[in-house]
Formats: sequence, structure tokens, C-alpha cells
Amino acid sequence: GILYPALTNTRGRGFMAEIDSTSGQETIARLIFSRSSTKKFSDDQVPRNDIETLLAAAVRAPDHGLLAPWRFIVLQGESRGLLSRAMQQAFLSRNPEASDDMLERESSKAWRSPVLIVVIAHVQSHPKIPDTEQLLAVGAAVQNLWLTAASLGLGVAWKTGSHAYDPIVRSALDVGSTEQIVGFIHVGRPISQNPVRQPEYVSRTRWL
Repeated sequence: GILYPALTNTRGRGFMAEIDSTSGQETIARLIFSRSSTKKFSDDQVPRNDIETLLAAAVRAPDHGLLAPWRFIVLQGESRGLLSRAMQQAFLSRNPEASDDMLERESSKAWRSPVLIVVIAHVQSHPKIPDTEQLLAVGAAVQNLWLTAASLGLGVAWKTGSHAYDPIVRSALDVGSTEQIVGFIHVGRPISQNPVRQPEYVSRTRWL
């Protein structure tokens, strides 16, 4: 089962104590408050049905104008080699003196999880729906995907870095000139997780 941290609110009470879990099912609130990035994944394969469930959940995100401003590329098995080679080539192009160890480290990034979903923002010109709203919709799609993965007992790590913007990587994945790679979403059975941070909202909130 998932272990929940001792998160507290400004009244000194635990958030978890305020969330009803009598049904025995993971509630959305519990998934949100326990969310953290997965540090290490097992090699266990993720069933195709689970991957399709994640994608179906992603596209249920709020989408002003129903523009569906997203695209997904699913890499698993040997297909991860496509991204691995592109990452290595991209790193070498930026660092011609890179050592073999450095190149190996870059190429290994595509193999850190059994499933890697590349999320691409396909922003369209629209007279009433600005680019920012479309990008936010894609971000919401990733959050939907993440929480659904957690409900299935899967871990997630959302990565970007220089490779998300590199022309070699973009070309290898056939990303269009007007599209953006929003993230490399690693998915798999979690072995270890990052610590869950406290939900500190007080300093970022103004009450009127």
C-alpha cells in the first residue's frame, strides 16, 4: 500500500485525517497529497490496457474550445532506443569533447522506466483561445495522467531538460516546428520515491 506522510495544515491537523477513506478506495485527495516523483522504476512491464487508461485520462483534461492541443508518443521495449540514440547525439553535438561515460549517461535516460510517454503540445492559432490556455490544458493532461497512474499503483517522473528543446531529439521524434515537447513522462512500477513535500500555500495566498 501507499504510505502517506504526516502532512499538516495551518490548524495543526493532519490533512489525511480530514479525508474520508471509508470506501477503501484511493480518493483523489489522497493521491494528490501523496504525490511525488519516482526515483527508480522496476523492469516490470506495464500492461497495454493500463497505458491506454492513462492516455484516456489525460485527454479528459479541461480544454477550452475542445482543441485537443496535445499529442503523445509511447516508447517501450526496444523503441526506447530511438530516443536513447537521439539524446546521445544531441549531447555530443553540444559537447564535442564529451567522454564515453558522459555519453552513456545521456543515452541511459531513455531506459530508466519500462514506459516513456513523450507529451507534445500541439498549439493552434485561434482567435479566442490564446497559446497560454492551450499549454495549460496540456499541463492539466499530464496531471490527469499522473494521478491515474498513481491510482493504478504506478510511479511517474516528469522530465524535460535540454533534450526537450534540442533539434536532434525533436527531429528523431518528428516534432513539428510549431509544437513543443512538454515532458518525457516515465511510467512504471516504483521502487523508490522522492520525499513528499509539505503543501506550503500560506506565503503564496492572499485572502480577500
